[in-house]
Amino acid sequence: MTVTITTERPDTPDATLLVDELDAEIEPLYARESRHGYSVARLVAEGVDFFVLRHDGVPAGCGGIKLEASYAELKRMFVRARFRGMGLSKLMLEHLTAHAQNRGMSLLRLETGIHQHAAIALYERAGFRRVPPFGPYRDDPVSLCYEKRLQQDDR
Repeated sequence: MTVTITTERPDTPDATLLVDELDAEIEPLYARESRHGYSVARLVAEGVDFFVLRHDGVPAGCGGIKLEASYAELKRMFVRARFRGMGLSKLMLEHLTAHAQNRGMSLLRLETGIHQHAAIALYERAGFRRVPPFGPYRDDPVSLCYEKRLQQDDR
């Protein structure tokens, strides 16, 4: 098994495929106003640092980091269903965390939905803790916000 994580523009074919699959998975679970994922165009326009994870050359997952003034935010983290249970989500999260640290960030935040049980478990195992809504997020019964303080030894 060969796993690679590469920096890619979100509008490449593989990245777009992954974002589209994520949207298709999320759409039936949440009302439009409760889906906060960036479109491919917005990922590009807002300069989100974006990565594609490949398993034996096949696009298996993706994730991005948006750098804000005082924190970094995880964006569009996703692993395709057939690649779940292989530890790839953990690898991507570790990669994104290291990227944020390398960019000088000491706080990592994210928003996810209440129906993303595996993602919530992953984030909590990785040391993220629940926080009130931040940035553009508002109280929403199907939305959860998390953050984690980053230290040099978290790499």
